[in-house]
Amino acid sequence: MQSKTSDMCEGPLVSKIILYTIPIILTGVLQLLFNAADLVVVGRCCGDISVGAVGATGALINLMVNLFIGLSVGAGVTVAHGIGSGRAEDVRRTVHTAIPAAFISGAFLTVIGVLFSGTFLKMMDTPANVLPLSAAYMKIYFCGTIPSMLYNFGSAILRAAGDTKSPLYYLTAAGILNVILNLIFVMVFHMDVSGVALATSLSQALSAALIVRALMKREDACRLELKKMKIYGRQLKRIIQIGFPAGLQSSIFAISNVIIQSSINEFGNTLGHVVLSGNSAAQNIEGFVYTSMNSYSQTSLNFTGQNYGAGKLDRIKKIMWICLIAVFCTGMALGLTALFFGRPLLSIYLTDSEEAIKYGMIRMTYIMIPYFLCGLMDVTTGLIRGLGRSVLPMLITVIGVVGIRLGWIFGVFRIPKYHSLQSLYFSYTISWLATFLVELGVFLFIMRKLKKEHQE
Repeated sequence: MQSKTSDMCEGPLVSKIILYTIPIILTGVLQLLFNAADLVVVGRCCGDISVGAVGATGALINLMVNLFIGLSVGAGVTVAHGIGSGRAEDVRRTVHTAIPAAFISGAFLTVIGVLFSGTFLKMMDTPANVLPLSAAYMKIYFCGTIPSMLYNFGSAILRAAGDTKSPLYYLTAAGILNVILNLIFVMVFHMDVSGVALATSLSQALSAALIVRALMKREDACRLELKKMKIYGRQLKRIIQIGFPAGLQSSIFAISNVIIQSSINEFGNTLGHVVLSGNSAAQNIEGFVYTSMNSYSQTSLNFTGQNYGAGKLDRIKKIMWICLIAVFCTGMALGLTALFFGRPLLSIYLTDSEEAIKYGMIRMTYIMIPYFLCGLMDVTTGLIRGLGRSVLPMLITVIGVVGIRLGWIFGVFRIPKYHSLQSLYFSYTISWLATFLVELGVFLFIMRKLKKEHQE
Protein backbone atom coordinates (compact mmCIF):
# COMPACT_ATOMS: atom_id res chain seq x y z
CA MET A 1 0.00 0.00 0.00
CA GLN A 2 1.25 3.45 -0.89
CA SER A 3 1.75 5.47 2.26
CA LYS A 4 3.83 8.43 1.17
CA THR A 5 2.72 11.39 -0.90
CA SER A 6 3.52 11.44 -4.60
CA ASP A 7 5.48 14.42 -5.89
CA MET A 8 3.59 15.96 -8.80
CA CYS A 9 5.87 19.00 -8.85
CA GLU A 10 9.02 17.35 -10.24
CA GLY A 11 9.92 15.13 -13.19
CA PRO A 12 8.31 14.45 -16.58
CA LEU A 13 4.64 15.39 -16.72
CA VAL A 14 3.30 13.22 -19.55
CA SER A 15 4.24 9.88 -18.00
CA LYS A 16 3.22 10.97 -14.50
CA ILE A 17 -0.17 12.23 -15.68
CA ILE A 18 -0.88 9.04 -17.64
CA LEU A 19 0.20 6.73 -14.79
CA TYR A 20 -1.83 8.81 -12.34
CA THR A 21 -4.96 8.86 -14.53
CA ILE A 22 -5.15 5.20 -15.57
CA PRO A 23 -6.18 3.92 -12.10
CA ILE A 24 -8.81 6.69 -11.88
CA ILE A 25 -10.22 5.62 -15.25
CA LEU A 26 -10.25 1.98 -14.18
CA THR A 27 -11.91 2.91 -10.88
CA GLY A 28 -14.67 4.80 -12.68
CA VAL A 29 -15.15 2.10 -15.31
CA LEU A 30 -15.35 -0.61 -12.65
CA GLN A 31 -17.89 1.42 -10.71
CA LEU A 32 -20.00 1.75 -13.85
CA LEU A 33 -19.62 -1.94 -14.63
CA PHE A 34 -21.03 -2.75 -11.23
CA ASN A 35 -23.81 -0.19 -11.73
CA ALA A 36 -24.44 -1.71 -15.14
CA ALA A 37 -24.73 -5.09 -13.45
CA ASP A 38 -27.68 -3.65 -11.52
CA LEU A 39 -29.47 -2.78 -14.76
CA VAL A 40 -28.48 -6.00 -16.52
CA VAL A 41 -29.75 -8.16 -13.64
CA VAL A 42 -33.09 -6.35 -13.34
CA GLY A 43 -33.40 -6.13 -17.12
CA ARG A 44 -32.93 -9.84 -17.63
CA CYS A 45 -34.79 -10.99 -14.52
CA CYS A 46 -37.51 -8.37 -14.15
CA GLY A 47 -38.00 -6.67 -17.56
CA ASP A 48 -37.60 -3.25 -19.15
CA ILE A 49 -40.06 -1.55 -16.75
CA SER A 50 -37.62 -2.22 -13.91
CA VAL A 51 -34.77 -0.87 -16.06
CA GLY A 52 -36.77 2.31 -16.62
CA ALA A 53 -37.56 2.54 -12.89
CA VAL A 54 -33.87 2.49 -11.93
CA GLY A 55 -32.92 4.88 -14.74
CA ALA A 56 -35.62 7.37 -13.75
CA THR A 57 -33.85 7.92 -10.41
CA GLY A 58 -30.40 8.81 -11.76
CA ALA A 59 -30.78 12.53 -12.36
CA LEU A 60 -32.58 13.06 -9.04
CA ILE A 61 -29.99 11.09 -7.05
CA ASN A 62 -27.19 13.11 -8.66
CA LEU A 63 -28.98 16.35 -7.83
CA MET A 64 -29.20 15.43 -4.14
CA VAL A 65 -25.78 13.81 -3.71
CA ASN A 66 -23.53 16.07 -5.83
CA LEU A 67 -23.68 19.03 -3.44
CA PHE A 68 -21.96 17.00 -0.72
CA ILE A 69 -19.57 15.20 -3.06
CA GLY A 70 -18.41 18.71 -3.97
CA LEU A 71 -17.18 19.09 -0.39
CA SER A 72 -14.92 16.09 -0.98
CA VAL A 73 -13.42 18.02 -3.90
CA GLY A 74 -12.74 20.87 -1.48
CA ALA A 75 -11.02 18.46 0.90
CA GLY A 76 -8.86 17.08 -1.90
CA VAL A 77 -7.78 20.50 -3.18
CA THR A 78 -6.99 21.68 0.36
CA VAL A 79 -4.84 18.58 0.94
CA ALA A 80 -3.07 19.06 -2.42
CA HIS A 81 -2.28 22.70 -1.63
CA GLY A 82 -0.94 21.69 1.79
CA ILE A 83 1.26 18.96 0.32
CA GLY A 84 2.60 21.21 -2.44
CA SER A 85 3.51 23.98 0.00
CA GLY A 86 4.92 21.59 2.63
CA ARG A 87 2.36 22.48 5.35
CA ALA A 88 2.03 19.06 7.02
CA GLU A 89 -0.05 20.28 9.96
CA ASP A 90 -2.63 21.81 7.59
CA VAL A 91 -2.87 18.46 5.81
CA ARG A 92 -3.37 16.59 9.09
CA ARG A 93 -6.10 18.94 10.25
CA THR A 94 -7.85 18.77 6.87
CA VAL A 95 -7.93 14.96 6.99
CA HIS A 96 -9.32 14.92 10.53
CA THR A 97 -11.96 17.49 9.58
CA ALA A 98 -12.97 15.82 6.32
CA ILE A 99 -13.95 12.43 7.72
CA PRO A 100 -16.50 13.69 10.31
CA ALA A 101 -17.79 16.12 7.66
CA ALA A 102 -18.36 13.12 5.38
CA PHE A 103 -20.33 11.30 8.09
CA ILE A 104 -22.54 14.32 8.78
CA SER A 105 -23.17 14.85 5.05
CA GLY A 106 -24.17 11.21 4.58
CA ALA A 107 -26.52 11.27 7.57
CA PHE A 108 -28.29 14.36 6.23
CA LEU A 109 -28.73 12.77 2.80
CA THR A 110 -30.11 9.59 4.34
CA VAL A 111 -32.86 11.48 6.17
CA ILE A 112 -33.84 13.58 3.13
CA GLY A 113 -33.69 10.67 0.70
CA VAL A 114 -35.76 8.28 2.80
CA LEU A 115 -38.45 10.85 3.66
CA PHE A 116 -38.90 12.67 0.36
CA SER A 117 -37.90 10.35 -2.52
CA GLY A 118 -41.48 9.59 -3.54
CA THR A 119 -42.47 13.26 -3.43
CA PHE A 120 -39.52 14.32 -5.59
CA LEU A 121 -40.22 11.61 -8.17
CA LYS A 122 -43.85 12.73 -8.47
CA MET A 123 -42.68 16.32 -9.00
CA MET A 124 -40.63 15.04 -11.97
CA ASP A 125 -43.74 13.50 -13.57
CA THR A 126 -42.29 10.00 -13.28
CA PRO A 127 -44.70 7.65 -15.12
CA ALA A 128 -47.14 5.90 -12.79
CA ASN A 129 -46.13 2.39 -13.88
CA VAL A 130 -42.51 2.89 -12.72
CA LEU A 131 -43.07 5.28 -9.78
CA PRO A 132 -43.47 2.67 -6.98
CA LEU A 133 -40.36 0.80 -8.08
CA SER A 134 -38.34 4.02 -8.44
CA ALA A 135 -39.38 5.22 -4.97
CA ALA A 136 -38.47 1.89 -3.38
CA TYR A 137 -35.07 1.91 -5.09
CA MET A 138 -34.25 5.45 -3.92
CA LYS A 139 -35.24 4.93 -0.29
CA ILE A 140 -32.99 1.90 0.06
CA TYR A 141 -30.19 3.54 -1.94
CA PHE A 142 -30.10 6.55 0.39
CA CYS A 143 -29.67 4.27 3.40
CA GLY A 144 -26.12 3.77 2.11
CA THR A 145 -25.11 7.41 1.71
CA ILE A 146 -23.00 7.61 4.91
CA PRO A 147 -20.52 4.98 3.64
CA SER A 148 -20.74 6.51 0.16
CA MET A 149 -19.65 9.91 1.50
CA LEU A 150 -16.85 8.33 3.55
CA TYR A 151 -15.54 6.61 0.42
CA ASN A 152 -15.70 9.79 -1.68
CA PHE A 153 -13.98 11.98 0.91
CA GLY A 154 -11.36 9.33 1.61
CA SER A 155 -10.66 8.78 -2.08
CA ALA A 156 -10.25 12.52 -2.63
CA ILE A 157 -7.63 12.66 0.14
CA LEU A 158 -5.70 9.66 -1.21
CA ARG A 159 -5.72 11.02 -4.76
CA ALA A 160 -4.53 14.43 -3.59
CA ALA A 161 -1.60 12.58 -2.01
CA GLY A 162 -0.91 10.80 -5.31
CA ASP A 163 -2.45 7.41 -4.47
CA THR A 164 -4.95 6.50 -7.20
CA LYS A 165 -4.48 2.74 -6.90
CA SER A 166 -5.94 2.10 -3.45
CA PRO A 167 -9.44 3.47 -4.32
CA LEU A 168 -9.35 1.17 -7.37
CA TYR A 169 -8.59 -1.91 -5.26
CA TYR A 170 -11.28 -1.10 -2.69
CA LEU A 171 -13.90 -0.41 -5.33
CA THR A 172 -13.06 -3.72 -7.00
CA ALA A 173 -13.70 -5.60 -3.76
CA ALA A 174 -16.94 -3.71 -3.14
CA GLY A 175 -18.07 -4.20 -6.74
CA ILE A 176 -17.58 -7.96 -6.64
CA LEU A 177 -19.67 -8.05 -3.48
CA ASN A 178 -22.30 -5.91 -5.22
CA VAL A 179 -22.61 -8.32 -8.15
CA ILE A 180 -22.87 -11.35 -5.86
CA LEU A 181 -25.54 -9.69 -3.72
CA ASN A 182 -27.42 -8.56 -6.86
CA LEU A 183 -27.75 -12.14 -8.02
CA ILE A 184 -28.78 -13.38 -4.57
CA PHE A 185 -31.35 -10.65 -3.83
CA VAL A 186 -32.92 -10.55 -7.31
CA MET A 187 -32.64 -14.12 -8.62
CA VAL A 188 -33.02 -16.01 -5.33
CA PHE A 189 -35.19 -13.71 -3.20
CA HIS A 190 -36.98 -11.99 -6.15
CA MET A 191 -36.59 -8.50 -4.63
CA ASP A 192 -36.59 -6.69 -8.02
CA VAL A 193 -35.12 -3.14 -7.87
CA SER A 194 -35.11 -3.18 -4.06
CA GLY A 195 -32.61 -6.00 -4.24
CA VAL A 196 -30.09 -4.10 -6.39
CA ALA A 197 -30.48 -1.02 -4.17
CA LEU A 198 -29.78 -3.09 -1.05
CA ALA A 199 -26.77 -4.70 -2.73
CA THR A 200 -25.41 -1.25 -3.60
CA SER A 201 -25.80 0.03 -0.04
CA LEU A 202 -24.07 -2.98 1.50
CA SER A 203 -21.17 -2.90 -0.98
CA GLN A 204 -20.67 0.81 -0.27
CA ALA A 205 -20.22 -0.03 3.39
CA LEU A 206 -17.33 -2.32 2.45
CA SER A 207 -15.60 0.33 0.31
CA ALA A 208 -15.97 2.88 3.12
CA ALA A 209 -14.44 0.54 5.68
CA LEU A 210 -11.48 -0.17 3.40
CA ILE A 211 -10.82 3.50 2.62
CA VAL A 212 -10.90 4.50 6.30
CA ARG A 213 -8.56 1.62 7.13
CA ALA A 214 -6.15 2.81 4.40
CA LEU A 215 -6.05 6.32 5.86
CA MET A 216 -5.40 4.92 9.33
CA LYS A 217 -2.41 2.92 8.04
CA ARG A 218 -0.65 5.77 6.23
CA GLU A 219 2.71 7.02 7.48
CA ASP A 220 2.53 10.63 6.31
CA ALA A 221 0.48 13.74 7.07
CA CYS A 222 -2.62 12.06 5.59
CA ARG A 223 -2.70 9.46 8.37
CA LEU A 224 -6.09 9.30 10.10
CA GLU A 225 -6.29 8.78 13.86
CA LEU A 226 -9.88 8.29 14.98
CA LYS A 227 -9.35 9.81 18.43
CA LYS A 228 -8.06 13.03 16.84
CA MET A 229 -11.08 13.56 14.59
CA LYS A 230 -12.68 16.96 15.11
CA ILE A 231 -13.91 19.89 13.06
CA TYR A 232 -11.08 22.40 12.68
CA GLY A 233 -12.65 25.75 11.81
CA ARG A 234 -9.96 27.05 9.46
CA GLN A 235 -9.75 23.80 7.48
CA LEU A 236 -13.54 23.41 7.34
CA LYS A 237 -13.84 26.97 6.05
CA ARG A 238 -11.32 26.23 3.29
CA ILE A 239 -13.05 22.96 2.38
CA ILE A 240 -16.39 24.80 2.14
CA GLN A 241 -14.89 27.72 0.20
CA ILE A 242 -13.65 25.36 -2.50
CA GLY A 243 -16.07 22.47 -2.12
CA PHE A 244 -19.43 24.20 -1.71
CA PRO A 245 -19.24 26.04 -5.07
CA ALA A 246 -18.05 22.78 -6.66
CA GLY A 247 -20.97 20.88 -5.16
CA LEU A 248 -23.42 23.65 -5.96
CA GLN A 249 -22.15 23.65 -9.54
CA SER A 250 -22.75 19.90 -9.81
CA SER A 251 -26.18 20.20 -8.22
CA ILE A 252 -27.25 23.09 -10.44
CA PHE A 253 -25.84 21.15 -13.37
CA ALA A 254 -27.97 18.22 -12.24
CA ILE A 255 -31.05 20.48 -12.13
CA SER A 256 -30.81 20.89 -15.89
CA ASN A 257 -30.54 17.09 -16.20
CA VAL A 258 -33.58 16.67 -13.92
CA ILE A 259 -35.55 19.02 -16.18
CA ILE A 260 -34.32 17.14 -19.24
CA GLN A 261 -35.35 13.86 -17.55
CA SER A 262 -38.76 15.39 -16.84
CA SER A 263 -39.03 16.29 -20.53
CA ILE A 264 -38.10 12.72 -21.44
CA ASN A 265 -40.77 11.54 -18.99
CA GLU A 266 -43.29 13.52 -21.08
CA PHE A 267 -42.46 11.30 -24.04
CA GLY A 268 -42.63 8.29 -21.73
CA ASN A 269 -46.19 9.19 -20.79
CA THR A 270 -47.22 9.56 -24.45
CA LEU A 271 -45.06 6.98 -26.26
CA GLY A 272 -44.71 4.42 -23.49
CA HIS A 273 -42.10 3.27 -20.98
CA VAL A 274 -39.84 2.09 -23.84
CA VAL A 275 -38.59 5.70 -24.13
CA LEU A 276 -37.44 5.67 -20.50
CA SER A 277 -35.92 2.21 -20.83
CA GLY A 278 -33.97 3.08 -23.98
CA ASN A 279 -32.81 6.38 -22.53
CA SER A 280 -31.72 4.69 -19.27
CA ALA A 281 -29.70 2.01 -21.04
CA ALA A 282 -28.05 4.57 -23.33
CA GLN A 283 -27.15 6.77 -20.34
CA ASN A 284 -25.48 3.82 -18.66
CA ILE A 285 -23.33 3.18 -21.74
CA GLU A 286 -22.47 6.88 -22.00
CA GLY A 287 -21.29 6.74 -18.42
CA PHE A 288 -18.28 4.64 -19.43
CA VAL A 289 -17.14 7.35 -21.84
CA TYR A 290 -17.88 10.15 -19.39
CA THR A 291 -16.04 8.64 -16.43
CA SER A 292 -12.97 8.01 -18.61
CA MET A 293 -12.94 11.66 -19.68
CA ASN A 294 -13.76 12.99 -16.22
CA SER A 295 -10.71 11.19 -14.83
CA TYR A 296 -8.55 13.81 -16.55
CA SER A 297 -10.50 16.50 -14.73
CA GLN A 298 -9.50 14.94 -11.40
CA THR A 299 -5.91 14.68 -12.65
CA SER A 300 -5.80 18.31 -13.77
CA LEU A 301 -7.26 19.41 -10.43
CA ASN A 302 -4.73 17.58 -8.24
CA PHE A 303 -1.66 18.23 -10.41
CA THR A 304 -2.59 21.90 -10.64
CA GLY A 305 -3.29 21.99 -6.89
CA GLN A 306 0.11 20.63 -5.87
CA ASN A 307 2.03 22.78 -8.38
CA TYR A 308 0.07 25.89 -7.42
CA GLY A 309 0.90 25.22 -3.77
CA ALA A 310 4.56 24.90 -4.74
CA GLY A 311 4.46 28.10 -6.84
CA LYS A 312 5.41 26.28 -10.07
CA LEU A 313 3.16 28.09 -12.55
CA ASP A 314 5.07 27.07 -15.70
CA ARG A 315 4.23 23.41 -15.11
CA ILE A 316 0.53 24.23 -14.81
CA LYS A 317 0.38 25.43 -18.44
CA LYS A 318 1.93 22.14 -19.55
CA ILE A 319 -0.56 20.23 -17.40
CA MET A 320 -3.37 22.05 -19.22
CA TRP A 321 -2.21 21.04 -22.70
CA ILE A 322 -1.47 17.43 -21.78
CA CYS A 323 -4.88 16.94 -20.14
CA LEU A 324 -6.82 18.68 -22.93
CA ILE A 325 -5.16 16.63 -25.67
CA ALA A 326 -5.57 13.41 -23.70
CA VAL A 327 -9.25 13.98 -22.96
CA PHE A 328 -9.97 14.92 -26.59
CA CYS A 329 -8.41 11.69 -27.87
CA THR A 330 -10.12 9.61 -25.20
CA GLY A 331 -13.53 11.16 -25.81
CA MET A 332 -13.39 10.81 -29.60
CA ALA A 333 -12.11 7.22 -29.55
CA LEU A 334 -14.53 5.92 -26.92
CA GLY A 335 -17.52 7.94 -28.14
CA LEU A 336 -17.27 6.70 -31.72
CA THR A 337 -16.60 3.12 -30.57
CA ALA A 338 -19.67 3.15 -28.32
CA LEU A 339 -21.84 4.51 -31.13
CA PHE A 340 -20.55 1.92 -33.63
CA PHE A 341 -21.42 -0.93 -31.26
CA GLY A 342 -24.49 0.84 -29.87
CA ARG A 343 -27.17 -1.67 -30.85
CA PRO A 344 -25.45 -4.80 -29.46
CA LEU A 345 -24.47 -2.88 -26.32
CA LEU A 346 -28.07 -1.76 -25.75
CA SER A 347 -29.32 -5.30 -26.29
CA ILE A 348 -27.32 -6.39 -23.22
CA TYR A 349 -29.66 -4.27 -21.09
CA LEU A 350 -32.84 -4.48 -23.16
CA THR A 351 -33.72 -8.07 -23.98
CA ASP A 352 -37.47 -7.77 -24.47
CA SER A 353 -38.01 -4.58 -26.49
CA GLU A 354 -36.63 -3.67 -29.92
CA GLU A 355 -38.53 -0.38 -29.64
CA ALA A 356 -36.59 0.56 -26.50
CA ILE A 357 -33.31 -0.14 -28.32
CA LYS A 358 -34.43 2.23 -31.08
CA TYR A 359 -34.92 5.06 -28.61
CA GLY A 360 -31.59 4.27 -26.97
CA MET A 361 -29.84 4.62 -30.35
CA ILE A 362 -31.48 8.02 -30.89
CA ARG A 363 -29.88 9.32 -27.70
CA MET A 364 -26.48 7.79 -28.43
CA THR A 365 -26.40 9.26 -31.94
CA TYR A 366 -26.81 12.80 -30.61
CA ILE A 367 -24.56 12.45 -27.55
CA MET A 368 -21.59 10.26 -28.45
CA ILE A 369 -20.06 12.13 -31.41
CA PRO A 370 -19.62 15.53 -29.67
CA TYR A 371 -19.07 14.00 -26.22
CA PHE A 372 -15.40 15.03 -26.18
CA LEU A 373 -16.61 18.61 -25.64
CA CYS A 374 -17.92 17.57 -22.24
CA GLY A 375 -14.47 16.21 -21.39
CA LEU A 376 -12.76 19.43 -22.44
CA MET A 377 -15.21 21.39 -20.30
CA ASP A 378 -14.53 19.22 -17.24
CA VAL A 379 -10.75 19.53 -17.58
CA THR A 380 -10.90 23.33 -17.66
CA THR A 381 -13.14 23.20 -14.59
CA GLY A 382 -10.53 21.09 -12.81
CA LEU A 383 -7.73 23.46 -13.82
CA ILE A 384 -9.50 26.53 -12.45
CA ARG A 385 -10.53 24.73 -9.26
CA GLY A 386 -6.96 23.49 -8.75
CA LEU A 387 -5.90 27.12 -8.57
CA GLY A 388 -8.22 27.51 -5.59
CA ARG A 389 -10.90 29.35 -7.59
CA SER A 390 -14.13 27.46 -7.16
CA VAL A 391 -16.78 30.15 -7.50
CA LEU A 392 -15.79 31.08 -11.07
CA PRO A 393 -16.37 27.65 -12.68
CA MET A 394 -19.64 27.42 -10.75
CA LEU A 395 -20.90 30.71 -12.19
CA ILE A 396 -19.72 29.83 -15.70
CA THR A 397 -21.44 26.45 -15.52
CA VAL A 398 -24.68 27.94 -14.26
CA ILE A 399 -24.74 30.38 -17.15
CA GLY A 400 -23.15 28.24 -19.85
CA VAL A 401 -24.69 24.85 -19.13
CA VAL A 402 -27.82 25.31 -17.08
CA GLY A 403 -28.78 28.63 -18.66
CA ILE A 404 -28.42 27.37 -22.22
CA ARG A 405 -30.22 24.10 -21.53
CA LEU A 406 -33.12 25.72 -19.71
CA GLY A 407 -33.37 28.39 -22.39
CA TRP A 408 -33.45 25.66 -25.02
CA ILE A 409 -36.02 23.53 -23.17
CA PHE A 410 -38.40 26.39 -22.43
CA GLY A 411 -37.76 28.13 -25.74
CA VAL A 412 -36.74 26.15 -28.83
CA PHE A 413 -37.98 22.80 -27.49
CA ARG A 414 -41.49 24.17 -26.95
CA ILE A 415 -41.84 25.05 -30.63
CA PRO A 416 -43.88 22.18 -32.15
CA LYS A 417 -41.43 21.75 -35.02
CA TYR A 418 -38.55 21.14 -32.57
CA HIS A 419 -40.47 19.28 -29.84
CA SER A 420 -38.60 16.00 -30.21
CA LEU A 421 -36.08 13.84 -28.40
CA GLN A 422 -33.47 14.78 -31.00
CA SER A 423 -33.91 18.48 -30.27
CA LEU A 424 -33.75 17.83 -26.54
CA TYR A 425 -30.46 15.94 -26.81
CA PHE A 426 -28.89 18.64 -29.00
CA SER A 427 -29.02 21.05 -26.06
CA TYR A 428 -26.16 19.09 -24.48
CA THR A 429 -23.76 19.84 -27.35
CA ILE A 430 -24.18 23.60 -27.48
CA SER A 431 -23.94 23.91 -23.69
CA TRP A 432 -20.67 21.90 -23.56
CA LEU A 433 -19.05 23.95 -26.31
CA ALA A 434 -20.02 27.36 -24.95
CA THR A 435 -18.96 26.54 -21.39
CA PHE A 436 -15.59 25.08 -22.43
CA LEU A 437 -14.63 28.14 -24.48
CA VAL A 438 -15.49 30.55 -21.67
CA GLU A 439 -13.71 28.47 -19.02
CA LEU A 440 -10.58 28.16 -21.15
CA GLY A 441 -10.46 31.93 -21.59
CA VAL A 442 -10.94 32.48 -17.84
CA PHE A 443 -8.19 29.99 -16.93
CA LEU A 444 -5.67 31.63 -19.29
CA PHE A 445 -6.58 35.05 -17.88
CA ILE A 446 -6.02 33.86 -14.30
CA MET A 447 -2.67 32.32 -15.26
CA ARG A 448 -1.47 35.57 -16.85
CA LYS A 449 -2.50 37.44 -13.71
CA LEU A 450 -0.73 34.96 -11.42
CA LYS A 451 2.47 35.12 -13.47
CA LYS A 452 2.45 38.88 -13.35
CA GLU A 453 1.99 38.83 -9.56
CA HIS A 454 4.75 36.21 -9.23
CA GLN A 455 7.20 38.32 -11.24
CA GLU A 456 6.50 41.35 -9.09
